[in-house]
Amino acid sequence: MKLQRMNRQAITLGALAVSGALALTACGSDDNGTKASSSSSSSAGAGSIKCDNAKGQLLADGSSAQKNAIDAWVKSFSQACGVQINYKGGGSGAGVTSFTQGQIAFAGSDSALKPEEVTASKKVCSGGQGIDLPMVGGPIALGYNVPGVDNLVLDAPTLAKIFDSKITKWNDAAIKKLNPSASLPDLKIQAFHRSDESGTTDNFTKYLIATSPANWKYSGGKAWQAKGGQSAAGSAGVAQQVKATSGAIGYFELSYVGDGVKAVSIDTGASAPVAPSTDSATKDIADAQVVGTGSDLSLKLNYNTKADGAYPITLVTYEIACDKGNKADTLPATKAFLTYIASEEGQKVLSTIDYAPIPDAIITKVRSTIASLS
Repeated sequence: MKLQRMNRQAITLGALAVSGALALTACGSDDNGTKASSSSSSSAGAGSIKCDNAKGQLLADGSSAQKNAIDAWVKSFSQACGVQINYKGGGSGAGVTSFTQGQIAFAGSDSALKPEEVTASKKVCSGGQGIDLPMVGGPIALGYNVPGVDNLVLDAPTLAKIFDSKITKWNDAAIKKLNPSASLPDLKIQAFHRSDESGTTDNFTKYLIATSPANWKYSGGKAWQAKGGQSAAGSAGVAQQVKATSGAIGYFELSYVGDGVKAVSIDTGASAPVAPSTDSATKDIADAQVVGTGSDLSLKLNYNTKADGAYPITLVTYEIACDKGNKADTLPATKAFLTYIASEEGQKVLSTIDYAPIPDAIITKVRSTIASLS
């Protein structure tokens, strides 16, 4: 499965590199080898990337869950338009802080801006404020490394107890009940959570709060609150620790599953347990409601779904930008990049690298909002 995913990613990124190189030839030079106008459109994938006077360098930071998607998009966009985009991927909390301090052009966050963060953004968005633009969807996978166990089913109460250090062995009776045919070892559970403030943590704990309040007594948020366990920075850090540690389990987005890390299927009460996939996540995200006001498009997800084939632990990563008052030197590049990643061809990239495209009804609103950024 991992090999198939790696092959798909290699093919996808290879295609992006080829199309990006062709785009760079079209957009970056004329017959004499001199640089062409960056306002031209560039061939990329099934459509075109519109550079629209994009130039220079963009600094961005935030969600590590979306970093693999950003990396794929940046490769194509930068080759097409000659713009250098440095997306750090230091976590949602770090991204929002950097944005509200005016240090970056846009941020990525797996949680919508809080009221106090919107207020802080008004200091850097002259005459405007930061807004949430849903751009990347996907399941939060529970990756595990348990020798001899290839298929593992867990439910919300059991997950809550595992991550709150109340279930500590893999052969616990609650896990046996959900996996009667599995050979569960007498092995200590090593539960890994994020050490940095993370929207992935926020969404995972929102799921536990919504589905098992009797077993998860914490208020939630970007910072981990439960007792015990071990920590690592970023989705990549958690995945690396799970891969390296026998008996480990951790949460991260689907593209980090594989190569020694398997994914838990969730018993939601539907007719069958649901595995994380782009399709099962899209089924859940399609049920989301836009709850933001004005230009803000923040969503309310349904963590308590019992629909067949709908994976309940999903997240949507928002790109956060100023609706008005963007810096003049970064606005063209920011707007062009966001326009590309929200486009049909940009969204098509997601399903090839284990992310879920944003449903049509929502992404159409995102495109309209990006067009109005100033």
